[in-house]
Amino acid sequence: MSGANPEAVKVVVRCRPLNSKEKADGRQQIVDMDTKSGQVSLRNPAADSSEAPKTFTFDAAYDANCTQEQIFEQSAKPIVNSCMQGYNGTIFAYGQTGTGKSHTMTGQPGEQAGIIPRSFAHIFEGVEGSSDTQWMVRASFLEIYNEEVRDLLSKDPKNKLDVKEHKESGVYVKGLNAFVVKSVPELQNVLAVGDKNRSTGATMMNQDSSRSHSIFSITIEGMDKNAAANSEGHIRVGKLNLVDLAGSERQSKTGATGDRLKEATKINLSLSALGNVISALVDGKSGHIPYRDSKLTRLLQDSLGGNTKTVMVANMGPADWNYDETLSTLRYANRAKNIKNKPRINEDPKDAMLREFQDEIKRLKELLEVCVGKACQE
Repeated sequence: MSGANPEAVKVVVRCRPLNSKEKADGRQQIVDMDTKSGQVSLRNPAADSSEAPKTFTFDAAYDANCTQEQIFEQSAKPIVNSCMQGYNGTIFAYGQTGTGKSHTMTGQPGEQAGIIPRSFAHIFEGVEGSSDTQWMVRASFLEIYNEEVRDLLSKDPKNKLDVKEHKESGVYVKGLNAFVVKSVPELQNVLAVGDKNRSTGATMMNQDSSRSHSIFSITIEGMDKNAAANSEGHIRVGKLNLVDLAGSERQSKTGATGDRLKEATKINLSLSALGNVISALVDGKSGHIPYRDSKLTRLLQDSLGGNTKTVMVANMGPADWNYDETLSTLRYANRAKNIKNKPRINEDPKDAMLREFQDEIKRLKELLEVCVGKACQE
């Protein structure tokens, strides 16, 4: 087993431009991004405020001029590369509703494609470009809606699934579908099917607001072909989690009532549970990390303080009326920088599917030899 050196969670921030409604309302921009130094300054718009702008420094700061490609190349691609080598990786988007999380993670086809579709393309470039490795790529897609885990690829996506823990492989979702995919279009198809099943609903902040957290997972198994001839071929398994969190927001702003209010309450509870886990990890004083307080923190357990390379993309808007939410996002992200993970390469895990396939092929070959031998004797 490769040794694990502590590695901090990388935190990058992205600020979208003022939108048309904010411009029409004459909103002022209170966020300044220094893309060279990774610094963000936030001014308090209160008329009587003489306080100096609050300044935070991150691994990277992306302003309204930054492209989807830049963000992928600089902040996501290194994680995807690590997963191809057998590490676990998580990229998650956090922020208030309407700040561009889904744009960052999924985006639109072409130049506006986000981290998820660009990861697909990059993985299969790697698969097709390495002739000496046998690969198997699998994908699963779930959402956490009102504290229930749902399989977005199931025939009945409204069924709730149980989160379990295995002493060797860690936390998993019982009965979650995972599909073997052999190309980018197959992966895109899995994403499209799941997206159709995802819970969205209009709020005053955002017409198509995601009312659930979603986790798209890609498991990448690789085996050296030269070693595969004997059964001792090493298998490396990397798992990439691409997480689009539901928007954090104050109910008073969203005009939430009924179902929307219930959703918002559950979303805020799970995001505050995530905040508590981050605080406990950074604090170092408490031996107890409250992973079990929500489904989200249980499923992200390995990504926060565990065996995973993690990047958090904190998204925010620049307008004065979101000062409190933007400050809260920046504080949240600032704490997450101090989490230390211990990523290591996953070699020869017992649940590697490639190994099962190798054994099955070997068994069938032996069976074939016996049958051919018998036929020859007759």
